[in-house]
Amino acid sequence: MDDIQDLLRGLRFGGGVFLEAEFTAPWCVHSQVMPEDCLPFAPVPHQIIGYHYVTEGSMLLKVQGHAPMSVEQGEIVVLTRNDRHVVGSSLSIPPINVDHLADFDPAGGLVRLEMGGGGARTKILCGFLGDDMPYNPVLAMLPAVLKQNVAEGASGSWIEGSFRQAARELADGKVGSPIFLAKLAELLFLEAIRRFVAAQPQDGAWSAGIRDHAVGRALGLLHGQIARRWTTDDLAGEIGLSRSAFADRFTRSVGEPPMRYLARRRLAQACVLLKSGTVGVASIAYEVGYESEAAFSRAFRREYGSPPAVWRDGDTV
Repeated sequence: MDDIQDLLRGLRFGGGVFLEAEFTAPWCVHSQVMPEDCLPFAPVPHQIIGYHYVTEGSMLLKVQGHAPMSVEQGEIVVLTRNDRHVVGSSLSIPPINVDHLADFDPAGGLVRLEMGGGGARTKILCGFLGDDMPYNPVLAMLPAVLKQNVAEGASGSWIEGSFRQAARELADGKVGSPIFLAKLAELLFLEAIRRFVAAQPQDGAWSAGIRDHAVGRALGLLHGQIARRWTTDDLAGEIGLSRSAFADRFTRSVGEPPMRYLARRRLAQACVLLKSGTVGVASIAYEVGYESEAAFSRAFRREYGSPPAVWRDGDTV
């Protein structure tokens, strides 16, 4: 794992906090950091990483192809690939676009947004981290969403206190707080990466991708676009290798051919969605890249011995 730690030590991000939102239940909105959100802080980075920090209340967050997650007060959730996502008090409410509701500060300060039905209140700070490296294997293979409790970890107490103090100062209009919050968000993201990496098997696909640049890029593409109709030829073309050379390197590094690896990743992701209990089988099939529920069910049963609905309910066949 030393090579991974070396890469982590080399990561450097810019960024900023650009939106302060206050919602009252019920509410549900589309969300994604746009290039123009970055411009007040720096040129648009090569890779945008979005994040939300919940300063009060709680919310649900959903990225397509992934199980919904709850984000509580004091937690930061990071969208490593800046995927378009939905946040809300309930995900059963049709999400709306809120750009036209935002209150832009002509002096270039925080954009502010208030909306909702008047119920329980949630306050969120939204920001971004920017990476200008054209490719980094660590970032490429991270999951789409990482969640970090600000209070956890060896430095949790001072980071939590600093984050909360900066958030309070931000609400009071203190000028320096957005910059300080952006730096704290970077520290929290790096800590979340370290925890994720520490949980990975040293002889698994993660380590293989670090050792072989081409395999790492392929794994990043597969993880980031799991529903895409990939072929080995497509992947080889993206990487810039012949089909045979790429397939051989991938199989030797990961231990199985690319399409077999992708099939298992899709089914593993389907298991996560099934366990969440909030998404129907047909929707899950589509989200993880199957063209029909029937094809998904056949593949799932071959892998796990039960149809998806039966597996989710814990019954036997």
